[in-house]
Amino acid sequence: MTRVLVTGAAGFIGSHLCEGLLSRGVRDLVALDNFSRGRMQNLGRFRNSLTLIEGDVRDRRVLEEVTKDRDVVYHLAAQSSVMTAEEDRETSFSSNVVGTYNLLAAAEKAGAERVVFTSSREVYGDPLELPVPESAPLAPKNMYGASKVAGEAICSAFRHAGLDTRILRLSNVYGPRDRDRVIPLFIGSAQSGHALTLFGGEQVLDLVWVGVVVDALLKAGLDDSAAETLNIGGGIGTPIKDLANRVLLETKSSSSISVLPSRSPEVTRFVADVRRAQQVLNLKLPRDPLSHLADVVRSMRDPHEIADRAASSASSHFKVSTPSPVDTGPGAGSR
Repeated sequence: MTRVLVTGAAGFIGSHLCEGLLSRGVRDLVALDNFSRGRMQNLGRFRNSLTLIEGDVRDRRVLEEVTKDRDVVYHLAAQSSVMTAEEDRETSFSSNVVGTYNLLAAAEKAGAERVVFTSSREVYGDPLELPVPESAPLAPKNMYGASKVAGEAICSAFRHAGLDTRILRLSNVYGPRDRDRVIPLFIGSAQSGHALTLFGGEQVLDLVWVGVVVDALLKAGLDDSAAETLNIGGGIGTPIKDLANRVLLETKSSSSISVLPSRSPEVTRFVADVRRAQQVLNLKLPRDPLSHLADVVRSMRDPHEIADRAASSASSHFKVSTPSPVDTGPGAGSR
């Protein structure tokens, strides 16, 4: 009877993780989100199977409440957009660094057994060689990556103090419920007949299906695996122009492709070395990292597939205290 907390639970990855935890048999699941980015409809079909709390990871009182009696904590809440983090550095720092410290301190105080922290490929910056192993230097080129490096360092300090912390560095995750990132933006443009916009056009992405990421998170949090920092990706590089053309083919769209100047904060090339994750977590990866692209296209064509089917039932949704001005700032996002 593992008791689990997920922060950022109403976000893209967080909602899929909650669904996976429930499918895995977890029956005592607390989900935390401040809904600055997360959406209630992401939890629609299974919302009544968990305890949903609206709150911010920068509010220490909220965290002390939600970490009580938790065995495993998944920390996904973050300001998770590279460009947004550049535009609002203060929120990125307070959400991703202060929020992570607050969460780990509360988990330690509550006696949690394990914390799984979702980091990012952005910690590596523009790597010198591909694929990138976990031992590669950490050299972030943007504020989001820097905040994740800081979060990892805080996890390491708590690990040395006795708290079992696991770090998963996620590549470019895609799947239903995502928005405002490259694949949903491309699909939306293709479906509406607008040009697909590429910034620079030379990027190479490591794309990984959200189901693979959820499998990795479940195993890292619930199974008896080694406590390591692991890359979670597809392990295959996809040029962004190939991705754009694949979206046009999948959507049967005649939209054009427009190439604009590159944006300096963005990483240009990344492919994860995933051999360690395959060994430690027995991670199974498809040969084609975009084998589920059609599923995302269908979910965007028919939003009812992921819509909230129980909008009138909110018995499991309640608030915990108003954030204090000392411990909080503007709303932190959720994955």
